[in-house]
Amino acid sequence: MEVAKPTLAAANDLADTVLFPAANTVDTTGRIPPEHLDLLAESGFYAMSSPGADIDFATACAITETFAAGCLSTAFVWLQHQGVVRRVAGSPLADELLGDLELGKQRGGIALGGTLPGPPRLRATAVPGGYELSGESPWVTGWGMIDLLLVMARDEHDNLISAIITARESDALRVSSPLRMVAATASSTVTAHFSDLFVPNEAVVAQSPYAEWAERDAAGLRFNGSLALGVTNRCTRLLGPTPLDAELTQCRTRLDTAGPGDLPAARAAADEMAVRASSALVVHTGSRSILLDQHPQRLAREALFLLVFASRKGIRDALLNTLIH
Repeated sequence: MEVAKPTLAAANDLADTVLFPAANTVDTTGRIPPEHLDLLAESGFYAMSSPGADIDFATACAITETFAAGCLSTAFVWLQHQGVVRRVAGSPLADELLGDLELGKQRGGIALGGTLPGPPRLRATAVPGGYELSGESPWVTGWGMIDLLLVMARDEHDNLISAIITARESDALRVSSPLRMVAATASSTVTAHFSDLFVPNEAVVAQSPYAEWAERDAAGLRFNGSLALGVTNRCTRLLGPTPLDAELTQCRTRLDTAGPGDLPAARAAADEMAVRASSALVVHTGSRSILLDQHPQRLAREALFLLVFASRKGIRDALLNTLIH
């Protein structure tokens, strides 16, 4: 089966006609309709990060922003899949898995416990034929909606071991109940607990020094910033013409042009603007905005959620400086 070409125009159509009209229902029920994810797959968006999709970085960011403006929970689950596609592409598992990942026949999530600063939360111990994984990985998104899990753990030499495993519970892999979060609860985000889970060498898609992670992670700061831009985008559209429109364009440009040293501050500015724009929408809409079937209160909670999503020390410091001063 041929993969559809994902386009920004198609993303806008799906966001405005399918995702946004259902966003409050998704939020209040805590459930993403499976057919919404199926539509993203059928339209080629599960293949967005595959080399074969030929989508440039700016367009990928714009598509992510568009989906976040439609339904943050759906965008959040879909976004994790992109990390799996990027890791599998070019790996020894590409021939086996990439085609199904592009079509959304296999859907992926990520467990990044080994990438977190400080002592490794998720450890990989070399054993004959592969590795055993022990520890935990918080914030695993899409549980129950994904088939494969990209796991990143650190070994005794401080290398990151990246492997693809089946996203199913077992004696060696247990998950918590889905976390009740201020927003995006429908993303079914859990903490995964590993107890000597054996991963064969054939499942390993990458090995690299942990010290190199920060450099690769920098690009993700821009990509994740699209979620905050999406929330602001929806708020400005609901508000109508205001000076926030030009500010959103400036905020997006700042993210696009920021170097590694400037990116945390640019991300912080995007996160802060989402809070400000959603607050303005609540005030503009009036007392009905706090009802759970209304968009303003949901967008305000999503902006709060994004203050800490995929945060880093530099982002937190810049945000606190802005909010306190």
